[in-house]
Amino acid sequence: MTETRTHSRVALTDAAASLLRQLTAQHGPLMFHQSGGCCDGSAPMCYPVGMFLTGPSDVKLGDLDVGLDDPVEVFISEAQFEYWKYTHLTIDVVPGRGAGFSVESPTGNRFIIRSRMLDDAELVRLGLGPTVSPSASAG
Repeated sequence: MTETRTHSRVALTDAAASLLRQLTAQHGPLMFHQSGGCCDGSAPMCYPVGMFLTGPSDVKLGDLDVGLDDPVEVFISEAQFEYWKYTHLTIDVVPGRGAGFSVESPTGNRFIIRSRMLDDAELVRLGLGPTVSPSASAG
């Protein structure tokens, strides 16, 4: 699995980028919303832009460069973000039936999330790492 790294909380694999290019050709521009609901577990849901409306309680995780003119935006609910704020998410694709409302569902593939803890440099850059006071480092 090759992960395409970005300077955000989210990335995608080459396989996911390839499927997103195919789906964009069929459905137009796409976006993700990382679900935390009961019906679809914690699957990343992929929608045509405008079919799922984000609101003030959604957090933008980042933009994914999938090799098209426009990036694919990724959002997560604020409540779910609180659970996952120390985690980097990678969107991947595996064989299987996707969630009912996600556009990949009929393809025989489904998007999944692979996660890892943010490293120290990422934590500091995102304001989540330990802060060192000037007096503590002068010692």
